[in-house]
Amino acid sequence: MYVAVKGGEKAISAAHERLGRERRGDPSIPELRLDQLVGQLRLAVDRVMAEGSLYDRELAALAIKQAQGDLPEAVFLVRAYRTTLPRFGASDPVDTSAMRVLRRISATWKDLPGGQLLGATFDYTHRLLDRVLAETRAGSDLAADAPAPAPQAASEDTPVGPLPRALDALVAEGLLERPEADPDAKCRDITRHPLELPADTPADRGVRLQALARADEGFLLGMAYSTQRGFGAVHPFTGELRRGLVELSFHSEELGFSVVIGEVELTECETVSSYTGTARPPCFTRGYGLVFGNNERKALSMAITDRALRARELDEPLVGPAQNPEFVLLHGDNVDASGFVQHIKLPHYVDFQADLSLIRGLRAKRRNKDNDHATD
Repeated sequence: MYVAVKGGEKAISAAHERLGRERRGDPSIPELRLDQLVGQLRLAVDRVMAEGSLYDRELAALAIKQAQGDLPEAVFLVRAYRTTLPRFGASDPVDTSAMRVLRRISATWKDLPGGQLLGATFDYTHRLLDRVLAETRAGSDLAADAPAPAPQAASEDTPVGPLPRALDALVAEGLLERPEADPDAKCRDITRHPLELPADTPADRGVRLQALARADEGFLLGMAYSTQRGFGAVHPFTGELRRGLVELSFHSEELGFSVVIGEVELTECETVSSYTGTARPPCFTRGYGLVFGNNERKALSMAITDRALRARELDEPLVGPAQNPEFVLLHGDNVDASGFVQHIKLPHYVDFQADLSLIRGLRAKRRNKDNDHATD
């Protein structure tokens, strides 16, 4: 029904041309470079990289530039590019216990083995606009004479670790459930196989975590918030939140052993929750989140939502949407959601005319019926 629009091709071409001009902006201002985006808009780049499920900061920065900062559109571009890449195998499972940590905190223990590493965080800022950041010119900085910041204990150049798990003490005491993952279990890859619902068993947790890892951050934030507000009864503690560098290895059949192919930056979160179910003796239960790059809000929201989705497994009452795998997993993908919502901007002339004809016919039938009653 979209093909029948006359003159549409020229109009679309002109729209693309205008889009390019708007993207470039004022030509007298130097164009943004990708290294500037990677270095100075890192959190936006990491979000696109995570939700696009492709670990490449330069490509994520290119997508942000092309999308004029529209992050869901940038994710769409990265996902589309990802489908063109050859796939020659799967990596070995990453060992986050061996992470070289850049930041690591716990809200459950003040004194952690290895210590708390505050790192770079917005958590303790006053959320006041810093006018100094506006005092910049192309190629120069008016604040260049400002004193240098004091050295910090941990920086991007000095990762620490590996560090022990903050929750190991609870596991050793039997107060926290042990991870039940089967190292030999094969988990379905949702990028190659369609999602099968209801996906509410313990064996489906790997599939759910995949979907949550590439879900829209705002959607997951809303789901996590809803459980904390009473629609799911999950109000956890942050057992451990860590961000750092993890080695990625690949098993080579030609060599017969695994080789390290690089490092990736990951954010990992484990939450600790009590529960009201009857599936196991009184203890704490876990929620888990793992995301590419520096994505603390996403990892925390993912862990809270993961715990909420275990309601049936833990024999808890289902009282909120965040506990319903079908609701969460089918509506969290921002590419699906954005496409389905925005497609109503495209021509629907035939559909609308059909509805219009139906309404007119029903109204005419109603008028005729009213006239017959008036005559009687």
